[in-house]
This record gives sequence, structure tokens and C-alpha cells, in this order.
Amino acid sequence: MRANSVVVITGASSGVGRAAALAFARDGARLVLAARSRPGLEMVAALCRAAGAEVRVVVADITRPETVEQVAVTATSAFGRLDVWVHTAAVMAYGRFEDVPAEVFEQVVTTDLLGAATVARVALTRFREQDSGVLIFCGSLLGTVVTPYTSSYVTSKWGLRALVRSLRQETRDAADIHVCLVSPGAVNTPIYRNAANYAGRYGQPPPPVDSPAKVARAIVRCARRPRATVPVGAANRLISFGFVATPALYDALVGPLMRAGGLSREAVAPHPGNVFTPAPQAALHGEYRRSWLRPLATGAVLTGALLIGVRAGYERLARERPARR
Repeated sequence: MRANSVVVITGASSGVGRAAALAFARDGARLVLAARSRPGLEMVAALCRAAGAEVRVVVADITRPETVEQVAVTATSAFGRLDVWVHTAAVMAYGRFEDVPAEVFEQVVTTDLLGAATVARVALTRFREQDSGVLIFCGSLLGTVVTPYTSSYVTSKWGLRALVRSLRQETRDAADIHVCLVSPGAVNTPIYRNAANYAGRYGQPPPPVDSPAKVARAIVRCARRPRATVPVGAANRLISFGFVATPALYDALVGPLMRAGGLSREAVAPHPGNVFTPAPQAALHGEYRRSWLRPLATGAVLTGALLIGVRAGYERLARERPARR
């Protein structure tokens, strides 16, 4: 990443996008911030300007390609080029598949997957013109494993991982164009509270939980030294291994663990959250107390369960291996 790089961030008004904007501002980047909420964007822009960054703001909805195109036009008009595009915008819905209205499910997929494709189309067009650029998507651990009550989000994140892999293959002819995926586990952002909900209880991040700033630091490092995939989260590799190595055990345990750690005890009536319209207030962090963010309780149970699963897998392999003669 060059000095005074031009960085576009879609989804910049809250959570990881907001944290990334502040991190790039402190790093000396020139910023174009985009999201659906102008008040949220202006708040983040003011913080970035206070850190010394030049900032432009564009109200954009990634489900409307013309607004994404305007983001790119703003960057090149204001700063002459576009060096890094960070895409963090996403929405979420909780509930059993059959309980989530079809229009909500489809809008989550449209936003999280097809919206990401729109961003890629616009960004890569600019990168091809200048023969360089770094495109960073914020993925999720849920792009490699599956949890119940989040089917639309999981479907989108698995699709995003496939899209990124395909784009990476197609840009091998351009040595200075990079397509990257930063994949955190649970992060303390407002997405859980803002999500559409048909599960009867508010969602919450299951521990262990990382801060948006930690993910933002990984994004900035990736912009400086692009890597194909950057996992963020102490338990990610273990959970992914358990999902692949002991699928039956994983599927048996993930439902109870999700109900214990991924859904709060606070009841909520069915609602579409911010799936169709932006939340009235943007924030950096979610509403989760420090004590909840420690990797205890559910995190310990999950880790122990997966370790048991690993052991069971090895024992099964040992039983199935032909005896030596």
C-alpha cells in the first residue's frame, strides 16, 4: 500500500467498517466512505478528519449498482485513483429457515452476496484500468462452517468465499491486483441486534468474541501486504476442523450451543431489522458487556466438544484401518 493511498470502504458507518475507516485514517490514507446512512457516515467522517485524513462521503446501497458506481467515480474524481477497496457491508436474519419470510431471506442474500459481486465488478474495472489495486472482502467464519437459525447469512458467506476464490483465479494475469478475504469469527458489532429476527430471542455473538478494532488491524495489514485469506479469531481453525473432521458430532452439538451462546435470553417480536432500511443509529461496538466477551462458558464448552470430536475421529480411523499382519 502506497503512502497517501486512496481507500474506499463500503459499510463504513458502523462495526468493522467504521473501525477500518479509523485505522486507515490514522495510517495516512485518503478515504471514501460509503453506506446507506448519511448520519452514520458523517459521524465517522468527522472522526477520520480529526485523525488527519481527507475524506469524501457517498450515500450508497450496494443492492443498487448505480450508487456503487458513484462511489468509484467519487474516489477517482477527488483523488485521481483507487488503491484499496474494503467491503464490509452486510445484513443478517435470525430464525428457522421456514420462519424467515422469503423476501427477508432473499434480501439478505442479495445484499451480502450479490451486493459483494456488484462491488467487485466496479472495483475490478478500476483496478484493471490502472493495473493495480487491492480488493478486501470481510467474510466470516460462517463462510466455512454452518450454524442453525442463520441460513440466509451462512448461504451468503459461503457464496462470498466461492466468489472471492473465483476472482482470485481470474486475476492471476495481473500481478498487482489482489483479491483478499478477511474472515473473523464473532465480533462485537451492532449486526446481531440490528438483524432481522424471527427466532423469538435477540441474537448475540457467541464467545470468544473479538473487537472491531482487531479485525480492522488485520484489514490494514492485508492492504499493506495482501494475503489470499486472513482468519481472525482464536477458535476459528479449531471450529472449522471440527466441522470437517467430525461432522456428525458437530451437527449434534451446534444447535444446543447456538441456542446457549448465539441467542440471548431477551425475547423479541418478529421484525425485519435493518435488512431493508438502515438502522437509525450507527455504532462501532455492539451492546455486549466485557464479561460476556471473555472466551469462557460457551467457548470452553465448544472447544472441549470439538476436542472430543477430534479424539473420536482418530479412534474411528484406528478402528477402520486394516490390522497389520
